[in-house]
Amino acid sequence: VRGCGDIGSAVAYALFLTGHNVVIHDVSDPSFARRGMFFADAMFEGTTLLEGVEGVRTGDIFSVRQMLEQGNAIPLIALDFGKVLEYLRPQVLIDARMNKRSIPDRQLGLARLTVGLGPNFVAGETTDLVVETAWDGLGTVLTEGSSRPLSGEPRPINGYGRERYVYAPIEGRFETASAIGSTVTKGEPVARIGTEVIRSPLDGCLRGITHSGAPVKAGTKVVE
Repeated sequence: VRGCGDIGSAVAYALFLTGHNVVIHDVSDPSFARRGMFFADAMFEGTTLLEGVEGVRTGDIFSVRQMLEQGNAIPLIALDFGKVLEYLRPQVLIDARMNKRSIPDRQLGLARLTVGLGPNFVAGETTDLVVETAWDGLGTVLTEGSSRPLSGEPRPINGYGRERYVYAPIEGRFETASAIGSTVTKGEPVARIGTEVIRSPLDGCLRGITHSGAPVKAGTKVVE
């Protein structure tokens, strides 16, 4: 599974529970905010637990097979993707990185079955199959054609849409001592990127915040 975000982790979690050998590949320091919903923290801390399933980062590609044989945890790896693919030779490759605004790599032939989740995938061109992740048609499996384009606006929660998010104003390293679940007030400092202070946009509870130390690009969603 490519991507340790919420979608990739959910896919890996479901496959693991049904007895499949699963490996997650991603960058070494992902900038996802909703960390309580997926395995991304393992990339920083070595291990993390999601609903009773452990994700463990390994920097040794040869140890992955041993971890799979033991079946106790889902391995996460951030080594060169081509080398990982060549060594593991997976039967199924699932791209769940959810790179919403970029054109996906052509991945046909990289495994016996390739699956793309999210916008911009085209069945038979980028991957064998496409799974729709938009609310309209959520979960539909496409054997031809493309998934829906990015709709642009998030669904409201308690009446709040995009205004519940904070996006990085500049590129840099994200630093925070705040934790997911913390109660905050509007305007309260919750993080910093260099000299830029990141403040809570609303009164409420932190639903997501990027891991401290992660490098972020300007415009990256860093707080919810």
